[in-house]
Amino acid sequence: MKTTMTNRRGFLRAGAAGLALGVAAPAYLRAQGAPLKIGHLTPTTGFLGPLGEYAQMGIKLAVDHINANGGAGGRQVELIMEDSVNPQTASTKAERMFERDQVDMIIGEISSASCLTISQVAARYGKVFVNTGGNSDSLRGQDCNRYMFHVETQNSMYVNAEGQYFKTQDMVDGKNWYMMTADYAFGHDLLAAAKAFLDTNGGQIAGEDLVPTDATDFSSYMLKIRQAQPDVVALNLAGTQITNFFKQYGEFGLDFTLGGFGFDTVSAWAAGAQNFRGTWPNVWNHRVQNDASQAFVQAFTEAYGKPPENQAWGDYNAGLIMAKAVAEAGDAGGDALVDYLESDEAKFDLMKNRQGYFRPSDHQLIQEIYAITALPADEVQNEYDIFTTSEPLPGSDEPLETLAQSVTGGTCSL
Repeated sequence: MKTTMTNRRGFLRAGAAGLALGVAAPAYLRAQGAPLKIGHLTPTTGFLGPLGEYAQMGIKLAVDHINANGGAGGRQVELIMEDSVNPQTASTKAERMFERDQVDMIIGEISSASCLTISQVAARYGKVFVNTGGNSDSLRGQDCNRYMFHVETQNSMYVNAEGQYFKTQDMVDGKNWYMMTADYAFGHDLLAAAKAFLDTNGGQIAGEDLVPTDATDFSSYMLKIRQAQPDVVALNLAGTQITNFFKQYGEFGLDFTLGGFGFDTVSAWAAGAQNFRGTWPNVWNHRVQNDASQAFVQAFTEAYGKPPENQAWGDYNAGLIMAKAVAEAGDAGGDALVDYLESDEAKFDLMKNRQGYFRPSDHQLIQEIYAITALPADEVQNEYDIFTTSEPLPGSDEPLETLAQSVTGGTCSL
């Protein structure tokens, strides 16, 4: 099954916005109003910096396509981008964007802790914040709010997808797992979801470590893993942590089964084919074989000289989603956008086999995801195509919300 797409050339000529937004509708194009101002915050420095760079490329391409196709509801989009740096700085910059720059909404972020602080500011101003990279279940649970929506999938969805894979490989029930976890909100939340999965399915924890976000030397952890002799080494790490771990894992000659419950393809690319291994959950990747995905890959590659990473996909699609929301709601105000995004009519083409939608109870975008598996180094043809991708998960005969069950993070009260 392929997504609705006339052909690849048409996608590139019109830009994705023309197809995703239906901007050809005359009512949306008659009057050019004031610009739609979108604030974009994401970390471009620190251990999440490589992801942030792709996020900025994705949102810029989305705005180019939207504006080339008549704008959002007839309004040209003006993009204001900044490095969010850390949760405190993210909060300060979000407030400045709403107060000084008069942005209509904020899109972006990768750090779950920064997502929380931005969302709190957005709620005070009654404006929408679209999270494109924060995975924490608590953002969809006890820390949710009316104005925060999530294009990125949540930790429990990744855990359920990866966990099902390991169950098919007989690597859960009665098996010993060693857990490596990033020591901040994302990692803590992911560890809780992973432990819940193992407890339910008979897995045992042979050891666990919290890893500082600025850690670069993993040698002491490698020695502990070797001593523990686990069946599986599971990574709940992020950003450059994963890249450094991959490289040193190979250097130490460890060959325990390796996997994890959250992953970004930039980490695989940075590690290189010689070091990347295992099977990992992924919201989208450049090897997804449908017309819309491959047209996006081509457009992005022509713009930036390299294929898009999954973070670029998230910010690009968030831009298209919100442009469509403004057009359909006829208003960029927070309450009008929330009402539309929660409605039954709000369905979105995501370059996947099935359309996605925001679950009204917690504002999570319900969608298909994938599993990627490292190719043997001698089968790799270039620096980017170093893994294979699965068919969409859940399977076509399963409800789309199958993976978004048994979530942790508390109860959402919008």
